[in-house]
Amino acid sequence: MDTSQYFYRNVILSMKDSKVSLIDIDNPDDTGPALDPWLGLVLQYANGHRTIEDLTKDLSRRYNGAPPANLEATIYSVVTRLVDLRFIILTKEATDLPYYLSLPYEQMDIEKAKESLKEDKAKSD
Repeated sequence: MDTSQYFYRNVILSMKDSKVSLIDIDNPDDTGPALDPWLGLVLQYANGHRTIEDLTKDLSRRYNGAPPANLEATIYSVVTRLVDLRFIILTKEATDLPYYLSLPYEQMDIEKAKESLKEDKAKSD
């Protein structure tokens, strides 16, 4: 895996009680189940300005210099799974997230987020 790649989320997150789930901005009451903690953690990091190497270094530091031997393999597996699901996108350059992806649902101005999403959809049509 090319760890110099940046990664950004491609889904809207909900964060309740330290649990991450996906949410449909138009149907917020239809929140999916909480994601596996590893998936949620990587999605939280996926801000478009961190590389996979940054993620690995940061998570390694959490273990006070003694990370588990399989930490890198776990991170790469989670990143690969999220890429396959199209929940995150890998890129060679840093990427600014649109407003509707930049914050958890509970922290954003919903009308502003919907307008930002509508503008993005119009650009891609």
